[in-house]
Amino acid sequence: MTGESARNYLASVESRLQADGCATRWEDWFGVPVLVGRRADFRMRWMATNLHLFTVAAAVPEITPQSVDAFTSQVLTYAKKNKDRGLPVGLQTGVAAFPVLVSERVDPAAMAWAEQQQRNRFACFARPVVVDSAQRYVGFYRGKPALGRVYASHLIDKGYFNSRCTP
Repeated sequence: MTGESARNYLASVESRLQADGCATRWEDWFGVPVLVGRRADFRMRWMATNLHLFTVAAAVPEITPQSVDAFTSQVLTYAKKNKDRGLPVGLQTGVAAFPVLVSERVDPAAMAWAEQQQRNRFACFARPVVVDSAQRYVGFYRGKPALGRVYASHLIDKGYFNSRCTP
């Protein structure tokens, strides 16, 4: 992905996040500009839980299974640490994250890894998103897992809305 096309894609993600009610900002993660979007949603049907939703997106030269795994872990740690004050994670509070990596060079195994399953930690869920800008394809898990099933429809909707590949 060229620098300009990466900036354009990330700008479109930023616009969609803002349109969806997320607060957005840019951060520097180890020399890489990273877009961070966040919001909190509360639903009675989620057993009166407050779900802190984070989308963290970055353009990288290449996406491998190892890079998407490492980025997912970093994003989950970041999201848990940076959720709003209040109850600790697990006590009527959950964290969900969309770690989004964008590149023209995507290992098919990385795409398969992202689409395979939701990644879970205690009361924290991640649905890694791999964007192959050369193929104009976005891959992420769209299923309903046993853990966190109550949030599945919400996460599927947010995944489609916030990370689709725009023409």
